This record gives sequence, structure tokens and C-alpha cells, in this order.
Amino acid sequence: MLTSLALIFLIGSALASLAQLLKLPRIIGLLATGILLGPHVLDLLDPSILSVSSDLRQMALVIILLKAGLSLNIADLKKVGRPAVMMAFVPATFEILAYVLFAPSILHISLTDAAVMGAVMGAVSPAVVVPRMVALMEERRGTAKGIPQMILAGASCDDIYVIVLFTTFVAMAQGGSFHAGDLLQVPVSICFGALLGILAGILLSRLFDLTFHHGHMIRNSNKIILILGTSFLLLAAETWLKGILSLSGLLAVVAMACTLQRSAPSTVTARLSEKLGKLWIAAEILLFVLVGAAVDIRYTMNAGALAVLMIFLALSIRSLGVLLCLWRTPLNKKERLFCVIAYLPKATVQAAIGSLPLSMGLACGEIVLSVAVLSILISAPLGAIGIDATAARLLEKKKKPLSRSAERASLDHCNCSNTRFCTLRSRYSDKSAQSTSVIGNDHQHISRPKADEKP
Repeated sequence: MLTSLALIFLIGSALASLAQLLKLPRIIGLLATGILLGPHVLDLLDPSILSVSSDLRQMALVIILLKAGLSLNIADLKKVGRPAVMMAFVPATFEILAYVLFAPSILHISLTDAAVMGAVMGAVSPAVVVPRMVALMEERRGTAKGIPQMILAGASCDDIYVIVLFTTFVAMAQGGSFHAGDLLQVPVSICFGALLGILAGILLSRLFDLTFHHGHMIRNSNKIILILGTSFLLLAAETWLKGILSLSGLLAVVAMACTLQRSAPSTVTARLSEKLGKLWIAAEILLFVLVGAAVDIRYTMNAGALAVLMIFLALSIRSLGVLLCLWRTPLNKKERLFCVIAYLPKATVQAAIGSLPLSMGLACGEIVLSVAVLSILISAPLGAIGIDATAARLLEKKKKPLSRSAERASLDHCNCSNTRFCTLRSRYSDKSAQSTSVIGNDHQHISRPKADEKP
């Protein structure tokens, strides 16, 4: 296993750097590393690491979701509440319908098999989308209208919806029947996942506060260990309660991080986010290389041009679903186009469940896997390149609020002897650069210029 890890980190880093030199996203180099080292090409990875590949990918995903939660401003998310909720299921529904309507005639499969294929293909990849949305939030790009927050929230939830539909359609393909009650698992999973995450966040916050008040300082590194341990328990709870209670472990992780962000001082959350960012450097390599290793490149040969046509047709119809979610929102045409691009990538879910129909012995198993592999190879680089290339052009950068030193520097002339009231003058200033005056040292005597008065 150690040799495999060495190859993953060394070759992955080299090819990721090469991709950056070619002005391409790092993910392309990492996916290429996984495909080359994986069992379907050079077969240089130890079977033991492949057997725990799914768990390792989840661990890496937890790190970036924690960082996302610590960076997520709930107030900004509330601004886009309705679109964020709709993004969790509407685009996926449109894409599944596209496969149901067109795949039988294009790929010559049955209606049920088309539904299974659509469910495999319907989810956006949080592994591709979330890191980029976190980076945009740190850059404050698009945050004024809550665009990264909206996409992040949708990408964290839509896989729940898709996986529920996948299990339902697979049961139908195996001779079972559809139960409308199964769809209730989606809101139940979201609600209980969020509640469990909030509870975990409150408990951790209380623990940190109690230790601080009793004179025992917990180092930020130890806090990260406690947070990671709790996150893994939340993911495990999803497995423990399977069949009893439906909940989303990944959503619970995000909810826990958001709760910590709201309860802790901004300086603390900033340091925790910084440490998670350092962990992500290694986790990113592990995540995408293992995703690439799960891709059986041989099945792309079996897919053919008709499969490529079907993928692009489904992505086009999916984009209509994204635009429907953004209807009657304050987003302009450029921002809506960015949302469409950001919701294209496929990788994580497709790599996880793409091979399941084949292992279950379904007639559509091979064609579903072929299309899933092809969609990863097409949409993951397409989405990643699209996000990186268009973010600066399509999204506005939110201006940082003035610091106290900047406020003082902005006051060129002041006859006031008290700096506190100079700052007051700055804060009361109008956006049109109209000046205000402070009389003496009494902050109650603040006058604004009259309507007909020149600045």
C-alpha cells in the first residue's frame, strides 16, 4: 500500500503541475494519473488500496466540505433560498427525463434501463464543484448575490435525490415495482442530516467554550482532529441507520461546519479553514487519483458516437433545468451562464455507482458503465475548465468592507479632535461621496448635506 500511496502522491503531483503549466485545471492531471496507475491500464496500485478507495474518497471529500461549511455565510445563502433548494433536484430531474425520453431510441435500450442510466448520470460531482466554489467564496467572487453558496448547497444535496431514484429504478429493472413513498426519503434525509449536523456543531462548540473558560486551551490542530473525527462519525451514522432512518452524512458534515462558523469568532474559523486548506492539498490528490482509478477506459470504446451525442443532449436539457431554477432571480445573463457551466461536471457519483448495474447482472449494465465512464472523461474536464476560465469574466468581485485603518486614511481633512467621531463621519458618508460633518466631539450632532447642497 505504501508504494501505491507514493506513486499516487508523486506522479499525481507531477501531472497536476504539468496540467497547470498547460493552463488546464489540476483535476485533469490527477484523473489521468488514476487512469494510468489503475487496474485497467498499468495496474500499479495495490488491491488493498483499491478495496478501501470509496472510504478514502469520502474522507477527502469531508475535508473540502468542512472547509466549505466554515466559509459559508448563512445570510448570503438565505438570499438564494428558493433557487438553492431547486438546484438540489430540478437539474437532475431534467437530465433523467432526457435519458428516459431519448436513450431508448438513440442507444436502443428499454425504458426502465434508460431510467437506470439517467439516475446514474443525474448527479453533479461535489468533488469537482465544491472546491471551486470554496475558492470563489474566498475570492469574494459572485458572493454578493450568493452564487457560489447556491451552487455549493445544490451540489451537496442532489446526490441524495439521485441515489434514491437509482435504487428505485434498479428495483424496477430487477422486477420490482415503484413506490412513491420512496421519494419521501429525500426530504427526510436532508432534514435529519441537517439536524444531526447542527446538534454535532453545537456540542463541539460547547466543548471548545467550556475548555476555554476553565483555562484549558485546545490547539487548533487538536480542534481539527476532533472535527474530523466527528465528521467521520456522522458519515458512519448514515450507514448504521440505513433501513431505519434516512439521513445524509455529507449534508450533516456541512451543517456541523456551518454551526461552528456561526458560534465561533471569525478569527478562529479562519485559522481552522486555513488548516483544512493545507490538508486539502494532499486530500485533493488522493480523491481525484482514486476517482480516475475507478474509471475503466476500455468501456469508452464500446460507447461510440451515439453515447457522446446522448451525453451532450442530456447536458443541454439539464442546463434548461438550471435556468428554470434561476427564473425570477436577480442574476444577470452572465451569472446564469456561469451557473449552467458549474453544474456540468460528473465524476464522484458516476464512479461510485456506475458499475453497480453490471455487478447486479442487469442487461443494461455494460452500456450504463460505458456511458458513465465517458461522461466523466467529457464533463469533468469540461466543467472544471469552464469554471476556472469563466469565473473572472462572468462573476463580479465583491468589494471588501473598509478596515479601520482604511477608514482613517479616507478622511483627508478633519477638524475633529477625536478619531472615534472621524470614523463615525466616514460610516455616515453617502455612496455618492457627499460629505457629512461632525460638530465638535458630540456624536449626536451629525449633519447630512441638504438635498440642494453641493458636496
